[in-house]
Amino acid sequence: MAISVERNRLVWRCRRGILELDLLLRGFLEDGYEQMDEDGQGGFVKLLELPDQELFEYLLEQKNPKDGEIASVVEEICRTAKA
Repeated sequence: MAISVERNRLVWRCRRGILELDLLLRGFLEDGYEQMDEDGQGGFVKLLELPDQELFEYLLEQKNPKDGEIASVVEEICRTAKA
């Protein structure tokens, strides 16, 4: 039950104001999130706290995050999206 509630919260937090972000984040949640370790999953949650514009720049590889934890998650999301 708790896993389902947490997953629903993540689904909701993946909904953003930019369609491209919605697609990338939701796709990763469905295809890559479960394979991550606890640290990676924590990094994903931390990533979701960022403003849309910053997320957009990272996920479309226009800028590189300075935070290593976020950079690892961004790299994984981009890798999953290209697969």
